[in-house]
Amino acid sequence: MSFSYFIADLHLSAEREDISQCLFQFLQHDALQADALYVLGDLFEVWIGDDNQTPFNQAIAREFKRVADSGVKIYFIHGNRDFLIRQRFATQAGFSLLPEQVVVDLYGIPTLITHGDELCTRDVAYQKFRRKARGWWWPRLVLCLPLSTRQKIADNGRAASKENQKQLSTEIMDVTQQEVEDTMQRFNVQRLIHGHTHRPAIHNFNVNGLPAKRIVLGDWYDQGSILKVTQDKIELTEHPFFKRRKAENQA
Repeated sequence: MSFSYFIADLHLSAEREDISQCLFQFLQHDALQADALYVLGDLFEVWIGDDNQTPFNQAIAREFKRVADSGVKIYFIHGNRDFLIRQRFATQAGFSLLPEQVVVDLYGIPTLITHGDELCTRDVAYQKFRRKARGWWWPRLVLCLPLSTRQKIADNGRAASKENQKQLSTEIMDVTQQEVEDTMQRFNVQRLIHGHTHRPAIHNFNVNGLPAKRIVLGDWYDQGSILKVTQDKIELTEHPFFKRRKAENQA
């Protein structure tokens, strides 16, 4: 049976080896059976440039490359944490880089895929930063800085982001429904898949008077969210590692 996997918001870091091992298990077993694997952003907690060739980053790239070399197509869309990933790392990991918003044919159904942060229009301050960070000049300027300086900028940015999130309501940090519908109308699709909000769910509504779906991927810190799409079915599940951990915590 033909199928594709979608994951997002793993926020990988050397400090969370458990998440990395969970990913490796997925790549070494489940992913090898798929037609394609789509990674919809925030694969890393932070990415300061492809020249940051750490043992951790290289290990992640090697595991993905093994999957790609087996014949599975791997597609990557940048998130708000790893928008500085460039072709060097993509080649190492066997990724094909996709635009921030792109329509793919999923077994006969045109589907818009994106990281999803551009849909959170109520967070005005973030959208202002996003326009700068995804522009042509700011990333080039940042990548010209020494690695140590980029690391400091990233650390300060993460700290500021955490403080800012404490002040924002969950509604502000979620997508805006009108923006979702406007975007789907613009791309002429009835199905949208994204991450970013860490709120896994399948939402049903109408666009242009027709049934529409918005599938949201969860993160991998607490949920291990995996979406499996076939010609006939959509399955949004948790990786068994996270199910076991939740069961152990409830025992």
